[in-house]
Amino acid sequence: MTAGTVLFAWRRIPPPFLIGGAEVSQQLLAEEFTASGWDTHYLASHEPPWSTTSDLPAMLQHLAAARIPFEHRYRAGELRYTCNGVAVRAVPQERLAGVLDGMLDDLAPDLVVTSMEGAADLAAAARSRAVVAGWLHSVSATSVGVLGGDPHYALATSRFVLERTPPSQTAVLFYPPFRPAPMEGAAGGGDLLMVNPVPAKGAELMHRLAELLPDRRFTLVEGWWDTSAEFARHPNVTYVPRTYDMGALYRRHRLLLVPSTVDDAFPRVIVEAALAGLPAAGSTRGGIPEAITDPDLLAPPGDHTAWTALIRSLTPALLDEAAAAAYRRAVPMARACLPELAAAGVIPT
Repeated sequence: MTAGTVLFAWRRIPPPFLIGGAEVSQQLLAEEFTASGWDTHYLASHEPPWSTTSDLPAMLQHLAAARIPFEHRYRAGELRYTCNGVAVRAVPQERLAGVLDGMLDDLAPDLVVTSMEGAADLAAAARSRAVVAGWLHSVSATSVGVLGGDPHYALATSRFVLERTPPSQTAVLFYPPFRPAPMEGAAGGGDLLMVNPVPAKGAELMHRLAELLPDRRFTLVEGWWDTSAEFARHPNVTYVPRTYDMGALYRRHRLLLVPSTVDDAFPRVIVEAALAGLPAAGSTRGGIPEAITDPDLLAPPGDHTAWTALIRSLTPALLDEAAAAAYRRAVPMARACLPELAAAGVIPT
């Protein structure tokens, strides 16, 4: 496979700062490009598109604590550093389009990968100077908006997304990247785990389950924003701040709950947990059944009766069986991704 230059460009924050699945997936793919000999660049903003404030102070603090060398260009409001071989530039939103134009001239990249908020403009700006891949991390308007920039390829993160991609697009089924991990026995101490307890991800159901299953212990992990105050009234709920070490949490628990009420594309948390030996029960929405694959571990979103029955039906022996099966299904997902892009013609073979 021929190595070249790849540029990731979007309006969200850069690696190694993680908010959700899209951030993790793009970081892992960028690192795989680097490991395969590609010159890998990442253009992002330290001003999240959903916020009126900059994350720059927190980013500087994190980089200093992690002893990652960086260059802070105060007047330009720009931050530069290299993370796991990926050259990163984080700029203000108002400068991002101009910086992209300059990087396209200077780098002459073979591939530009873009996605999420405002990606249509970035794709349109780059498509005459590089092959552009728009990564469809979900079926939301925010994600599919990149197609308005007419990228050469649309990377569909699941079959669920692929089936909803307009036929006029050159779409490629491209599951998220995952790091391989040996299955480890449960460390114990935990019971039920749920990540990102916000309304779209099933927060209301979690309240009902905590009430209906007072003998079960729930661990909720902060995701998009802090909802700890909303769950403080439940004595059987432990709320954990956002963490970069999900592996330890996966290994301590017996069952992951993914009760989304929206059409999630392919929640990477399901595969991450499975690779750590933690099975998942999920709702029937979107690509969740595709990620879990076992219909016996699915329940309608918001149906607390069905969810309660499902959780109660999973004995320790059945959970052990489910964990082993989930791990077997997840192992092929921890694969080299660049050969898939080469086979689809996105990058040179």
